[in-house]
Amino acid sequence: MAFDLQWLLLALPLAFAVGWLGSRFDLRQWRGEQNAAPKAYYKGLNLLLNEQQDKAIDAFIEAVQLDPDTTELHFALGNLFRRRGEFERAVRVHQHLTQRGDLSSTERERAQHALAQDYLKAGLLDRAEAGYRVLEGTRFDIEARLALLQLHERSRDWRAASEDAARLEAAGTGSFASRVAHHWCELAQEAEERGDAAAAVAALAQAQATAPSSPRPWAQAGQRHARRGEHALALEAWTQLRQRHPLAFTLVAADYAASAAALGQEREALAVLQAAYADEPSLALLLAIDRLDADPARRHQRRAAHLAAHPTLSAAASVLREVADVPAEAVAAVDRASKPLQRYRCAACGFEAQRYFWQCPGCLSWDSFPPRSIEEQ
Repeated sequence: MAFDLQWLLLALPLAFAVGWLGSRFDLRQWRGEQNAAPKAYYKGLNLLLNEQQDKAIDAFIEAVQLDPDTTELHFALGNLFRRRGEFERAVRVHQHLTQRGDLSSTERERAQHALAQDYLKAGLLDRAEAGYRVLEGTRFDIEARLALLQLHERSRDWRAASEDAARLEAAGTGSFASRVAHHWCELAQEAEERGDAAAAVAALAQAQATAPSSPRPWAQAGQRHARRGEHALALEAWTQLRQRHPLAFTLVAADYAASAAALGQEREALAVLQAAYADEPSLALLLAIDRLDADPARRHQRRAAHLAAHPTLSAAASVLREVADVPAEAVAAVDRASKPLQRYRCAACGFEAQRYFWQCPGCLSWDSFPPRSIEEQ
């Protein structure tokens, strides 16, 4: 018994010493891991601020490996992958977050929103739509509905886009009437292309009723009537356009003159165009006036007066064409110089185009092209 007691007395201090050493080792290791993770995180932030994204990603990956439970690091890493166009890696990161059982509902919704963004940026529209549908009724409801609206417009599902806009307007996020009018105009154009005249007329009427002050439904209705030889109806639609949106009338000035000439109403149309020019002078209106009043002396006088009041290259070219002794090469040189300035430019993204667009092909904004060319703005 004395022998056993002696060993027990020896073992107790030894066990205490081993336990103390083990706790110190674990504490140092824990402290090292805790110190390493913030260092890697702050290193990643510093690299990101210095626009060194490759090195920043490596730093964030290191931080995630040191502390895999930190959700903020995962979000930072996934967003970096998306910004770099590495959508597959971004999807993996955000999918991992949505599948974690220890995540709060708020963080899971945030991860779901990020995942839907990944799919949208990657062009996986079906998956993006499903991802945003999951977010309806959550704190990301408005963001999800806006994304669905953009997604449906991008995929040219105009009826679904109109429904999205109606829900957003009902939720108090603002008026979407002008945007919905564009949707109906697009539906009218599609109906026209497949030969469904009744559907085209109904869609344009719906567009006009939805946003009476929007210029596109009236401009498009007039152009449709003119193509069908219904010039009187075309003039009526364009008269409505001028009353509601005088600046946009310049877009159809040449068509207005052509329809008036087809009806033999040159004098009446000339008065309308001259009044429009007095309100909003532009070369497009001036050329439409020239079409109805071809007298060389008056035409030259009008163009010279326009050049004096609005000195642009296009106006100069129009005057030079009327002067007989100006070399053709000089006129051609001014024409070439004026071409880039005759473009339309998106006010949202700066995209330039030779013809007018109701929706910018670059940034997909609606009504972002002013109805004047670059040189006349």
